[in-house]
Amino acid sequence: MCITTFLCIFMVSTICLINSFQYSFSQQDSGAYWSRGADMPRLTTEVSAARINDGIYIIGGYNEEGEGVGMVDMYNATTDTWTEDIAQLPLPLHHTSSASFGGKLYVAGGYTGDWTASDRLFIYDPETNEWTQGNPMPTPRGYPNAEFVNGTLYVIGGDGGEGYARALNTTEAYDPVTNQWTVKSPMPTARHHAASAVVDGEIYIIGGRIGEELNNIDLIEKYNPISDNWTINLEPMPSKRSGNAATSINGSIYVLGGEQNQGALDNNERYDPKTDTWTKELPMMNARHGLGVASFDDKIYAIGGGPERGFFTSGINEMYHLSNDTTS
Repeated sequence: MCITTFLCIFMVSTICLINSFQYSFSQQDSGAYWSRGADMPRLTTEVSAARINDGIYIIGGYNEEGEGVGMVDMYNATTDTWTEDIAQLPLPLHHTSSASFGGKLYVAGGYTGDWTASDRLFIYDPETNEWTQGNPMPTPRGYPNAEFVNGTLYVIGGDGGEGYARALNTTEAYDPVTNQWTVKSPMPTARHHAASAVVDGEIYIIGGRIGEELNNIDLIEKYNPISDNWTINLEPMPSKRSGNAATSINGSIYVLGGEQNQGALDNNERYDPKTDTWTKELPMMNARHGLGVASFDDKIYAIGGGPERGFFTSGINEMYHLSNDTTS
């Protein structure tokens, strides 16, 4: 009887183990996977990222000593190489926001070395390898979100620079042609350290921190620049986090990394704006917050960021392949 019982337990355990392997295999074989690209030449965190063609620019942040830097490095996603001879930011900044339009980079806000919120708008032209300044933002702020829609730069939210205690709901729009700013409808939930992305001409602000207690949130709110209106009550993220980053690709938004009180996260969650639903994707290979994220050629790049909470840095460059191209 003991032998019979043992055999039954063994068979059940074996079947469960086989099913587990089959599930894992089917997950791996479903199409998406992570791989490593060439690491950054410099370790950094609390950066922003923007793409021009196949060049992904990683901008600002802290160095290994915890000092704000004017670093600008460019990763060529086609050749898997880094270029370090990019002109550096005119002012060392961390917690900036950045976006690209018309072949130029636009870097808005951030903090200076003494944690003073910046109102600067810096514009980089790769053709001349030079930075110029646009008109300053009406509102100085660190860790806002910057996105271009129809040739206009929108800078949303952020922190007023008083020890993270002054989360902002400010929405301001910059016209590169006239070099002028316009105040728009405020975001319903004031926040900083949030992620953002654009789908079908609308801007999504996702997660972040609120209040003097710096609570992480899972809220997602959508801004329509044409109507100058916000949409609330969208399905929240599966996880509450801040210091996360996002990109849009194929009509979906992927939100990567971030942190909670217990540490940095490897989360990778996909939002479908058409159905207002979330899907948990394969997590990053390395948990990080304050990272730069951009998408190109059916891949998502997650670069730099802190592997732990606080002043930790990395040069990690991971690529999320949306299609099962096993030749990489």
